[in-house]
Amino acid sequence: MINDIKKDAEARMKKAIEALGNHFNKIRTGRAHPSILDGIMVNYYGAETPLSQLANINVEDARTLSVSPWERNLVPEIEKAIMKSNLGLNPSTNNGLIRLPLPMLTEETRKNFIKQARAEAENGRVSVRNVRRDVLGDVKALVKDKSISEDDERRAQDEIQKITDKYIAEVDKALAAKEVDLMSV
Repeated sequence: MINDIKKDAEARMKKAIEALGNHFNKIRTGRAHPSILDGIMVNYYGAETPLSQLANINVEDARTLSVSPWERNLVPEIEKAIMKSNLGLNPSTNNGLIRLPLPMLTEETRKNFIKQARAEAENGRVSVRNVRRDVLGDVKALVKDKSISEDDERRAQDEIQKITDKYIAEVDKALAAKEVDLMSV
């Protein structure tokens, strides 16, 4: 029983780390990367559809993304969606190909992105701790039902705390890597 609970905790904490990685991908660095556009939804015949399902997204050079829609009549909708996304990108269109030059990051912008990354990392830590809280509640319920002894409960709590510490260290490591990435010019 305790092993199942630990496996469940570990799986849920891994998902929290993956979610943190997805949030970090949306924080843009100075380099062009297609994942910057992952959260953009385009109005496609009345339905909100992810941009990646409507167009090819390529990196032209270190500072430019190109978006080539599969249907030419989608170009204005895609441009509108990119403008509304608050990414600070200004699309320019030429023969149905949308180019997105990434502006240089100023020191102030970098610091704001670092603040955003730190907030996301804290959310990741909170998610990991919430998993720990839920799992420890499950362990306490087992003790209450007399399914396990109090010694087993203490051992399980120690093991779950070790797992939690491991994943919080991963969050800190990911944050440190993102900060280095943001501050490199």
